[in-house]
Amino acid sequence: MSEDEFYRIKRLPPYVIAEVNAMRAAARAAGEDIIDLGMGNPDLPPPAHVIEKLCEVAMKPDAHGYSQSKGIPGLRKAQANYYARRFNVELDPESEVVVTMGSKEGLASLATAITGPGDVVLAPNPSYPIHTFGFIIAGATIRSVPTTPDENYWRALDRAMAFTVPRPSILVVNYPSNPTAEAVDLAFYERLVAWAKENKVWVLSDLAYSELYYDGNPTPSILQVPGAKDVAIEFTSMSKTYSMAGWRMGFAVGNKRLIAAMTRVKSYLDYGAFTPIQAAACAALNGPQDIVQKNRDLYQKRRDVMVESFARAGWDIPSPKASMFAWAPLPPALKEMGSLEFSKQLLTHAKVAVAPGVGYGEDGEGYVRIAMVENEQRIRQAARNIRKFLAMHGVNTPSVAAEG
Repeated sequence: MSEDEFYRIKRLPPYVIAEVNAMRAAARAAGEDIIDLGMGNPDLPPPAHVIEKLCEVAMKPDAHGYSQSKGIPGLRKAQANYYARRFNVELDPESEVVVTMGSKEGLASLATAITGPGDVVLAPNPSYPIHTFGFIIAGATIRSVPTTPDENYWRALDRAMAFTVPRPSILVVNYPSNPTAEAVDLAFYERLVAWAKENKVWVLSDLAYSELYYDGNPTPSILQVPGAKDVAIEFTSMSKTYSMAGWRMGFAVGNKRLIAAMTRVKSYLDYGAFTPIQAAACAALNGPQDIVQKNRDLYQKRRDVMVESFARAGWDIPSPKASMFAWAPLPPALKEMGSLEFSKQLLTHAKVAVAPGVGYGEDGEGYVRIAMVENEQRIRQAARNIRKFLAMHGVNTPSVAAEG
């Protein structure tokens, strides 16, 4: 029996981004200097006091047993305090907060808990893969909606409710968006909560990039809307905010029914994250928050350097309002190449890795996602390499391009 005969495996297409990742790994193994702007993998360390807390608790003899699947009480309380501090939202740490092993695991566990074959889920296209495949693995069917939060978005939602059988029961939203970096204001969430109540739809909000906002425009939480907890659950992550991606620490907060369902499923699947990691996560949330502003300022500077130097190299990319990504249309002269082939050629000839937009859904074709995970010097080097690559394809740029 081949793996393609398994029900859930049959529903998963080849992971397109893995193709570019394999090429990047092979190039690096061959000794090539690849500037990796592909994976959203923070290149900064967590705060020193967080690492110290991890080591301190790990030294305790009783810290190595099974932990709590829903998260240790102190960590759930720390997350509730974060929501009170940042969004002025009150949460009950006992019934409205659960700790997840990153937001990815949280979404997958919730999908397992509340969906099955025959259910229809509205998910953005393009989107981060777990927003669709978490539900596809659980057996549900996806109906795509746009990511762009304009009137077309609301028309798409209404069309989906009018013409989909059975009626969709879940809507996934992700702002700031991965991969498109779009952001929304509180008025958007107010309209969304009203729409969800009217249509009896659960809203799953992925707020993993809550703290990576730029130009002084803080990103809101859907739970700031009065009554949002009646229909919504929200996922956050410590990966980007505190540069703790490999620690796999995240949270789901909000609607008690959804939290209870997810907690029950998780209790069968895992015993929670390693206790010292949870204790260190408490230290991150409760301790000095200067790291958050420092990271935000650093990514904003990288964004500005990237947009400016890439433009001078002959590639205009929109300046993202939030997240650690730029969502870049392919240079017009190379649009026919498609995002996968463009990404492969950029890796081969410019030694720059980016993620092909088609890996995030068919509506991602024509774009690539560029992660701001290398320092400014490396970003400028990428721009110089890209200028030469574009010149190979007849794209003319000023002779001073990208040398800044």
